[in-house]
Amino acid sequence: MSELRLFGIRHHGPGCARSLRAAFDAWAPTRVLVEGPPEADTLLHLVPALVPPVAVLSHAADEPRRAVYHPFARFSPEWQALAWAAEHGVALQFIDLPQTHRLALPEEADDDVAADTPRADPLGALAQAAGFEDGEAWWNQQVEEREDAAGLFDAIAEAMVALRAAESSAEADASATAPPTIDALREAHMRQCLRAARREGAERIAVVCGAWHLPALQLDAPGTPNAKADTALLKGCPKRKVAATWVPWTYRHLARASGYGAGVRSPGWYEHLWATGGAPGRVRAAGWLARVATLMRERDLDCSSSHLIEATRLAEGLAAMRGRAAPGLDELTEATRAVLTMGDDTVLAFVRDALLVGDRLGEVPPDVPTVPLQRDLEAQQKTLRLKPEALQKTLDLDLRQAGDLARSRLLHRLALLGVAWGQLAKVGRSARGSFHEVWQLQWQPEFALRLIEASRWGQTVEQAATACVMERCPGLLGLAELSKCVDDALLADLPDAVQAATQALQDRAALSGDVPQLLAALPALANVFRYGNVRQTDATLVAAVLDGLVLRAAIGLLLAAQALDDDAAGALRELVLAAHAALRLRDAPATLAGAEGTGPQAAWRLALQQLAVSTQAHPLLQGMALRLLLDDGLRERDAAAQAMSLHLSAGSDAAAAAAWLDGFLNRNATLLLHDATVWPLLDAWLAGLGEDHFIRVLPLVRRTFSAFGPGERRDLAARARQGVRAAAPAAAAVVDWPADKAALPLPWLRRWLGVPA
Repeated sequence: MSELRLFGIRHHGPGCARSLRAAFDAWAPTRVLVEGPPEADTLLHLVPALVPPVAVLSHAADEPRRAVYHPFARFSPEWQALAWAAEHGVALQFIDLPQTHRLALPEEADDDVAADTPRADPLGALAQAAGFEDGEAWWNQQVEEREDAAGLFDAIAEAMVALRAAESSAEADASATAPPTIDALREAHMRQCLRAARREGAERIAVVCGAWHLPALQLDAPGTPNAKADTALLKGCPKRKVAATWVPWTYRHLARASGYGAGVRSPGWYEHLWATGGAPGRVRAAGWLARVATLMRERDLDCSSSHLIEATRLAEGLAAMRGRAAPGLDELTEATRAVLTMGDDTVLAFVRDALLVGDRLGEVPPDVPTVPLQRDLEAQQKTLRLKPEALQKTLDLDLRQAGDLARSRLLHRLALLGVAWGQLAKVGRSARGSFHEVWQLQWQPEFALRLIEASRWGQTVEQAATACVMERCPGLLGLAELSKCVDDALLADLPDAVQAATQALQDRAALSGDVPQLLAALPALANVFRYGNVRQTDATLVAAVLDGLVLRAAIGLLLAAQALDDDAAGALRELVLAAHAALRLRDAPATLAGAEGTGPQAAWRLALQQLAVSTQAHPLLQGMALRLLLDDGLRERDAAAQAMSLHLSAGSDAAAAAAWLDGFLNRNATLLLHDATVWPLLDAWLAGLGEDHFIRVLPLVRRTFSAFGPGERRDLAARARQGVRAAAPAAAAVVDWPADKAALPLPWLRRWLGVPA
């Protein structure tokens, strides 16, 4: 007769893992059954080559997004059971309800919960009786942090039997016709697996399962359903085809804060408990505080040996006051805050992030089953020396270097597939302002699932990204979205995708007369022309589309600027400013002098001239248009001063004048500071306002000036103290430079600025 022993554990509990390992060494089971997905049985031979944390990823073959992970850490009891069986050549099997059934059930049944601590926290009553806040704290001290584990599994079994009996009594009035719960199906299948192992004649069968399930798996206990009842319960369970593989995992995703149902509060602390083994509590506490000190010293924060001694004493004192044999995580955290960080929660935050959670990323061997898309990515990562890491790191790419350009293209292609391995920095040196791209890289375990989902588009990253863009284009309704899609495809160097997105943009633009949409589409396209050479991008792919959008926007701009309220005018101003800045990147030969010139840029400048003098357009947009023309040298300063005098005259409405001034100054104080004609006009207008008008216009003017930088506002205040008649700055003395010396830096300037000789 086979001997069957049940080991009730808590998922990812180091105390359970250590006790389980000791129990296996003493009893030497000949077959090990572990709560886990049976679809992964064919992958168990890879256990010796895995470096935890890792997870079994099971997903529906016809719908990859329907997936479930079963993570394992080094301190997980299930992992230690797998490792022990692999080391001793013992037969090993997963016995949970197959994902073939689970993933065919409604989606709300997919989420795994800690099998030993169900949703209602049945340990709460035991914790309350023992003086603990919740079942989590009680379990940690009584099981995971205890030094003496003798009789642990017998005690767990006794407690769980009592708790399950209480729950069964509370649910006695439930309808007998209610559908079976997911736990009932799981336990029925696990019982069937235990009976099958007995029939196969295994001598000593060890069953490792969540403690909550333990009473239901006692085959010989009164009230346990028999084989016939379990067969009837499982009959008719829906099925779907499922695939499984091993994937790397991280401690961050093992933490409860990540949303993982069976997660633990602090994986880093549990790793420390496992690593310190059966060491005395004082040694364990001192080791933890030493790690905190090392972390602080790496950041040049003061932490001396005396600090460590005092923190250790404080933690031990807190534990004694609370009736605990050794300091736990709570006591060590309080001691760290009081002694090491001096109450500074900012320091404690990075300690918590680095130690309590951690950034450990597991590894899987190359022969783990993967889709072709993932194998292509792994090959490129190896070629480009881009190792996936859980720790966030900065990658600064020089796009003039072939290797860095290839890395940039890979990251952009992955972003199109929803694999956001890298985030392009928005500050500092960027791809738009220099020959650099600055990325923040951090690998996430769920990227493995996204690669499986993306594999329907192709077997390589380039193929998949191209097909993804081509499939996405018909569903994009906005011109700005299509324009960004074109830009993204160009950055990823996907010519076929660029052609498809460009054609979709051109077709949509031909049917659109919406000026704001046309304007919003320009910046992304114009970016191609600035650094196209360094990225080896063919700008002609989008030149015709960009020119067509500019022309259509220019034709409708004047009409779009009429009959607008202040909010709509402000929104249109932002679009016009962004479009105007984008057009400066377009290297087109067309110019405009007065009404001369042809081409999209000429049409755009003509539209700005018409907008600047239109009496029907919103004053904000009139002032903005005049300022843009003035900055581009298409309006003389005298003409601009005359227009300002007209709009700020005593007969003008104060609110309209303030709006025009807001547009004309355009968040730039240069004109006020350095143009001798603008300041007196503004001063005279403000001084001539009546009290009521001044009160009405003051908030508008203050909003205009608030857009200036702090330095500009200080200069304006100094200018105001000088008075209206302050002398204009003296002209700089003319220096008679020798022509030969003045020409010396010209070759270097041409090289830096990219100007041909």
